[in-house]
Amino acid sequence: MSLLPFTDLPVHTPRRFVPAAIDLGDWAQIAPLFDALEIRAAQAATLDALEQWILDGGELGAALDEEGAKRHIAMTCHTDSPEAEKAYLHFVEKIEPELKPRQFKLAQLYLAHPFRAQLPEARYEVYDRDTRLRVELYRDENVALETEEAKLGNEYNKRVGSLTVKFRGEEKTLPAMGRFQEEPDRGLREETWKLVAARRVAEADAFDDLMDGLIRLRQQIAKNAGFDNYRDYAFKLRGRFDYTPEDCGRFHDAIAAEVMPVLRAQQARRKQQLGVDRLRPWDLSVDPLNRPPLKPFADTAQMEQGSQVIFDRLDPELARGFATLRELRLLDLDNRKGKAPGGYQSTLSETRLPFIFMNSVGLQRDVETILHEAGHAFHALATRDEDLYAYRGAPIEFCEVASMAMELLAAPHLDVFYSEADAKRARRVHLEGIVGVFPWIATVDAFQHWIYTHPGHTRDERRAAWSALMDRFGGDVDWSGCEAARADLWHKQLHIFLYPFYYVEYGIAQLGALQIWANAKADQPKALADYKAGLALGGSRPLPELFAAAGCRFDFTRETLAPLTGLVRAELEQLG
Repeated sequence: MSLLPFTDLPVHTPRRFVPAAIDLGDWAQIAPLFDALEIRAAQAATLDALEQWILDGGELGAALDEEGAKRHIAMTCHTDSPEAEKAYLHFVEKIEPELKPRQFKLAQLYLAHPFRAQLPEARYEVYDRDTRLRVELYRDENVALETEEAKLGNEYNKRVGSLTVKFRGEEKTLPAMGRFQEEPDRGLREETWKLVAARRVAEADAFDDLMDGLIRLRQQIAKNAGFDNYRDYAFKLRGRFDYTPEDCGRFHDAIAAEVMPVLRAQQARRKQQLGVDRLRPWDLSVDPLNRPPLKPFADTAQMEQGSQVIFDRLDPELARGFATLRELRLLDLDNRKGKAPGGYQSTLSETRLPFIFMNSVGLQRDVETILHEAGHAFHALATRDEDLYAYRGAPIEFCEVASMAMELLAAPHLDVFYSEADAKRARRVHLEGIVGVFPWIATVDAFQHWIYTHPGHTRDERRAAWSALMDRFGGDVDWSGCEAARADLWHKQLHIFLYPFYYVEYGIAQLGALQIWANAKADQPKALADYKAGLALGGSRPLPELFAAAGCRFDFTRETLAPLTGLVRAELEQLG
């Protein structure tokens, strides 16, 4: 994997079961390990033997997951590399389909084992529950369909990563064009926004083709598993034991009631400050007082160093963790042509180290992104010593608490990048972004509910459904003349294509993060200690208990949202 940015990572725990020299891209070498585990399941005649069998199965799972992660990292770092794509697709097409039935068999053997009932209940409660769910949902006939789904997702990444525009004689990626939306020159903002929008609209049929293919595959997967629609299957698949689709609908309603008035007030204030008679799509990112864009750093190295200073101030343990990522080159932060869009943190499961990927172009949102992904990385580092592999990860709803809370906990230290005046401005931008993201989360989540509960819908019906949600949650923005771009705006939301129904988690988690922030205002050391205690639990406890350990409630009703919205509004008023 020569295209990886890192090499020779330290081993956390020497392998006990998986051979050191195995090629994890060769199924002929992997299969005998599953054979051995299946035989040993029947031979595990003591409780200790069963627990060692579980650990050895986790060791194999971690090694394979790390192999897949490395290939995914190389592919997203170099979407234009045939070598990286070939290696990634080989794993997706040749290894993962073979893994799924064998992992299913191991799960069956675990559930049927006579000593399972003697395992410590508190330790294995969540492991038991999740294993039962995997067995319940598994279908042989879905393996090939899931492979096709992953291949279509790769096509989405390739297409988005390849999109560029010609602007004043230069070829630029779409993320790089984003910086012009913060320029005071309204004419320049409009020109660049329309250029990017036209490029996306030109690809609309291709994106709709991908979506249609994904919908067909997902509905068939759900049908094979005995579900009427993919929405209900996806809720099960994502392990949503603690909330329902109806709860999500109530969350959307709470956002409409509590957040939309704040968003509309922000938009009215922005329109007045800009001195325009109507807000247009290219008026939403610029400073409303027409100050130049915030310039937090000159290059990515400066962003990296500034982030280190923030973590040095916050907590010695967090600081050491980020320093480790820098030393081991577990960061790929620059935007460049041929790189997949967005940002993510991927855990190298066997090495037990996180990797951060993003597309930095020199904006305030890059600072927010590195802090966000660092929060995920701290979560991974907090569980390094957990031997039960299944518990080194947590439910997404809590994983995003780790990242979003870090953005808020770090906000008082933005003077690392800015003057005090600009730091206050950056904090305001961040909080206004939180207000703005709740309605966007509701839009994306409700849209996916609509897609998968309206089988056989047409593209025009899909656009109309999206447009109706934009009417409800978009606020007071004039899109006249740009209706096509508005109707297809969802094409840029990669979660809809790659990670269906993975989006409402951001809203649920934001409520947890805001509660941690509120706690920090009252007692910063305790709030940070609770935050770290929650992270250290990994996935070993149910979701409400993870929230409670971090000092917050797992609740996303209006009762919780209203006071937190009030806190954000008060902070915005104080920032001026």
